[in-house]
Formats: sequence, C-alpha cells, structure tokens
Amino acid sequence: MNSTEFEELVVEALESLPSAFVPYLENVEILVEPRLTRQIRHRLELEPGEVVYGFYEGVPLTEQGSDGVYLPATILIFQEPLERDFSSRLELRQEVRRTVLHELAHHLGISDERLDELGAY
Repeated sequence: MNSTEFEELVVEALESLPSAFVPYLENVEILVEPRLTRQIRHRLELEPGEVVYGFYEGVPLTEQGSDGVYLPATILIFQEPLERDFSSRLELRQEVRRTVLHELAHHLGISDERLDELGAY
C-alpha cells in the first residue's frame, strides 16, 4: 500500500470520531511515518524486537492549565509495522483505527494502564 492509501486509513479513523471530540483535536498534529526512529525507540526504552504502531508526544489535556500556552501535540502512526503485522486490508483498517484511538486517548489523559482496565487491548 502506498503512503497516500495508508494516510486515507488514518483519515477514516479520524472521521469516524463523534463530533463532540473534534474540539479536543484542535492542537494535535497527526503524522504517518514509515517506522519508529531510534530516538523514539530509546525514549520508550523498548527491547529489541518490541513493536509499537503509534506514539503520542505532548502534554495531555488533563495536565494542561488554563493559563498556559502549549505546543501542538504530535501523534505518529507507523505504517511499516502495521502493514507487516496486519496483512488483510480489513485487519489493517481496524488496527489503524485502534492505534489512532489509542494515541488520542493519551492526548485526553488516559494512560496505558487505564486503557487496559477499560478493556481497550
């Protein structure tokens, strides 16, 4: 799949969100990257062979004060590992959506632990 087709899957995931979530995404930049960089791998302290499909960087909304100005948050979605691990278009579409929602949850202040408690994994 070329990068434009993959980006369309990310856009589909975003367009599937209820309109009530749109205001919370005003200061979020969502980018598709081919793969995880060494720098991010190091920051996440990943073991060799450990795979991630997305990455959130920013100050979650729950930690932002009303008096501060914050740089835009960034969500990275990694195309190559997703395509490698999900071969059918349907599975890939579902996992891209799941990954986008997972990273957006971090922007809303929901931790991995809480997502696990909620059964999001």
